[in-house]
Amino acid sequence: MCLHPARTRRSRRLRSFGLGFEPSTSWTPATFSPAAGREMWAECGTCWSSEMWRSMCGTSGTARLYIMPACVGMRSWYSTFWPMSLGMWSPPHPSLRPSLSAQSQSTADCETCCPSGARCEANTFDGERCLYGALSDAIRRALRDYKQVTASCRRRDYYDDFLQRLLEQGSHSDVVFVVHGKPFRAHRCVLGARSPYFANMLDTKWKGKSVVVLRHPLINPVAFGALLQYLYTGRLDVGVEHVSDCERLAKQCQLWGLLSDLEAKCEKVSEFVASKPGTCVKVLTIEPPPADSRLREDLALLADCALPPELRGDLGELPFPCPDSFNSCPDVCFRVANCSFLCHKAFFCGRSDYFRALLDDHFRESEELEASGGLPAITLHGISPDIFTHVLYYMYSDHTELPPEAAYDVLCVADMYLLPGLKRLCGRSLAQLLDEDSVVGVWRVAKLFCLARLEDQCTEYMAKIIEKLVEREDFAEAVKEEAAAVAARQETDSIPLVDDIRFHVASTVQTYSAIEEAQQRLRALEDLLLSIGLDC
Repeated sequence: MCLHPARTRRSRRLRSFGLGFEPSTSWTPATFSPAAGREMWAECGTCWSSEMWRSMCGTSGTARLYIMPACVGMRSWYSTFWPMSLGMWSPPHPSLRPSLSAQSQSTADCETCCPSGARCEANTFDGERCLYGALSDAIRRALRDYKQVTASCRRRDYYDDFLQRLLEQGSHSDVVFVVHGKPFRAHRCVLGARSPYFANMLDTKWKGKSVVVLRHPLINPVAFGALLQYLYTGRLDVGVEHVSDCERLAKQCQLWGLLSDLEAKCEKVSEFVASKPGTCVKVLTIEPPPADSRLREDLALLADCALPPELRGDLGELPFPCPDSFNSCPDVCFRVANCSFLCHKAFFCGRSDYFRALLDDHFRESEELEASGGLPAITLHGISPDIFTHVLYYMYSDHTELPPEAAYDVLCVADMYLLPGLKRLCGRSLAQLLDEDSVVGVWRVAKLFCLARLEDQCTEYMAKIIEKLVEREDFAEAVKEEAAAVAARQETDSIPLVDDIRFHVASTVQTYSAIEEAQQRLRALEDLLLSIGLDC
C-alpha cells in the first residue's frame, strides 16, 4: 500500500488493524475482516457503504481488496479500495500506475473505479470533499456521469438520494426488463404510479411476469435506462444521439411532461449551439426545479392505495385518480389497531433503518399471512392509524399535511422509526404554536429530540418576550435545569439557554433607538439570574 510520506501516522493505524502493510509503491492485495475494514474505511476517509462491505465479505467474513495508492481526484491523499469480488483479480493495467502524472492518473483511476463499484456520495463529508477537491473538470464530469453527484444531492435532498439508490440497487424489485439482452431491475409500484402506460401493461399483458423481454427494434437500451431514471428521480441524462429514442418512449408511455421538457431542452440547446459556433453538445440533462412536485404527487398515489378503506374518506370523489383503479402491487401489510395498510418494502426499508431491521434483518419479528392476498402481515404497537397515516405519506412522498395539534405524537413516532426528515417536519409544525404560554414547553421538546432549528426559533422568540418570561416559573425552572446540566459548573460559567437569548437580543439591534430596548431586556434577564442565585 502506497502512502504519502506525510501520512505515516495512518500507516501505523493500518498496521494496528492487523493488515501489516509497510509503505511502498506497489499494489497490495489485502484480506481482512469487515470490522477492521470499516475501521480502516473511517480512518482513511473512503465513502463505501455498509452494504458494500457485506456484499464483499459474503459468508466468509473477510473481504479481499486491492488498496490503490493513487488519489482519486483529490488534492490531498485519498485511498480507494478495489473490490476483488467485482472481478478485479489482478492489479490494474500498468498505464494506471504511479508513472503517470497526478492529474492524468487521477482521471484514469476515477474512470476505472466508478464502473467497478466506487462511489462518490455527495451527501457525506468525504463525498463532498472528493467532488469539490477534484483536480480538474474532467474528474468532476466522470463522477457526475455515474449519477452519484447531482444538484439535489448537493442540497442534501435525502429523498432524492433514496430514489436514486432504489433505481441503482433495485432493492426489493419485483420485475426485470430485458431490453436487447440488457437487464433493468424495477418496481411495479413506481412504474405504475408514474406512467399510465406501465400501470395498464403491468396489470394486463405483463401481469404476473417477473421478467419482461422487450425485443422491439425501436426500443433502445440506453434510452430505456434514461426513461427509468426519469420515472424514479424526475431527472434525465442522455446523449444527444439518443434523444429521439427517448421522445419515442415518452410518447409510448404517455409521459407528456417528459416529452415537453425534452422538446424545450432541445430548443434551448439548438439556440445555444447557434450562438456559439464550434460548440459541441454531447449530453442533454433535464433536472426539474426544486418547486416541481410532480414526482412527489405521483408517488403519493401509492400512499392513497395503501390506506385501508375506512380511512380513505372521499378520496374517490375528488378530481384525482381513484386508488381502486390502480394496482400498486403491495408486498407487506402493516396492522395498526384494526386497520391494515398494504405497503411496499422498498420504500419502508429504504427510508427507515427501523423498518429495515424489522423486515429484512435477523431482528425481524414473527409475521403471519394477511388473509387477503397472502401478504406477510406485521403488527405495529404504540401507534394509532391516524398517526401512522402521516408516516405513510412521508415514506412515499417525503411530505405530509401535519396539523400542529398532531405534531407531538408524530414526532415521538418519527423518533422511534428513525425518520429525521419527518422529525424536521414536526419541528416546522410545532414552530407555529409558539406563544408566551407554550414556548418553554416547545423548547424542551426541541432539546429532547435534538431539533436544533426549532430550539433556535424558541430562543429567538424568548428574546422578544423576555420581559414577560422572567415572571414565569416554568422559564426560571428551565434556566436552573440548564445551569445544572453543565458538568462541574462554576458560579461564573455561562448557561447555554441564557447565552442564546442574549445573542438574539443583541442581534435585533440595528439602530441607536433599539439599544435602550435591548438593554432593558438584558437587565430583566440579569435580574432573574440574580434572584435565583446565578451569576453568569
